[in-house]
Amino acid sequence: MAKKDSKKLNKKDSQLILRLDKEERDAFVALCKEMDTSAAREIRGFIRKFLKENGD
Repeated sequence: MAKKDSKKLNKKDSQLILRLDKEERDAFVALCKEMDTSAAREIRGFIRKFLKENGD
């Protein structure tokens, strides 16, 4: 049951909604797929890196 508990601790509980051109979004998603990653994973990585470099 420890596995389920650790899943709850790591669960994402917030969303960030943004608007961008359909062509840009589609190209980004396609490139992520080609690179065997997801758009969400890459955006989360960008946010973490940005916070690390620019945060307190």
